[in-house]
Amino acid sequence: MKKEVQLSNGIKIAYVEEGTGESLVLIHGFCGSSAYWHKLVPLLSKTYRVIAIDLRGHGDSSAPDEPYSIERFADDLALLVEELGLTKIHLFGHSLGGYVTLAFANQYADKLASFGLVHSTPYPDDDAAKANRDKGADNIRQNGMEPFIKALVPKLFAPSHIDTMREEFQLAKEIGFATSPVGAIQTLIAMRDRVDRNHVLQETTLPVLLVAGTEDQIIPAEKTFTVDKNNVKQVLLPDAGHMGMVESTEKMADALKSFLNRK
Repeated sequence: MKKEVQLSNGIKIAYVEEGTGESLVLIHGFCGSSAYWHKLVPLLSKTYRVIAIDLRGHGDSSAPDEPYSIERFADDLALLVEELGLTKIHLFGHSLGGYVTLAFANQYADKLASFGLVHSTPYPDDDAAKANRDKGADNIRQNGMEPFIKALVPKLFAPSHIDTMREEFQLAKEIGFATSPVGAIQTLIAMRDRVDRNHVLQETTLPVLLVAGTEDQIIPAEKTFTVDKNNVKQVLLPDAGHMGMVESTEKMADALKSFLNRK
């Protein structure tokens, strides 16, 4: 069920909440929303209290026209966690959501029981990627969301899934079209300016899950699997692109459950 809460910083955050048990918080990727997790939530909410949020600038949350940063997204989440009275959450972030997850783990580790990156990376943008963010922001300023999303969404899926997963492909486009242009532009700048957070993975003693897809055209597995430690579990989803939560839902649900049930 979709709910919303006004945070003490004035931002309205919308979220989906299902189930009871330990709190599992899911953060979507760029130009996505809580709806990115629509197939996964029912599989996880049988045993967990699952909260899938809309980041500021996305979905039904506020999209203020002011500078965003990855740290600011993490601050929003900390306020939401406080508002909902959550303690020791399991936090999983997809792509942009992974950047927010790492910032949260860096700033608010005491609020975490575990965390994970899904098709994400601790690396910052290189110069070419930064230039691309600027180009994307200019494109949205001039032409609105539609051309930008039409170019983006095909890259999110494994090429073989574009024809076989038409409903999911269409849904990803619709979520993108509905994203606030202001929110998208500010988020592009926030992603462009994010810092290297490999140190968070290297230094944390919390359990960490890293999920990658063999067919991911946005963030290849080697950019996700940057650390190999006892507290870090790596899962590679065969045949999945950048959208494992819809391309390989059962396998991703199994990976999350097995990670959360580890002894």
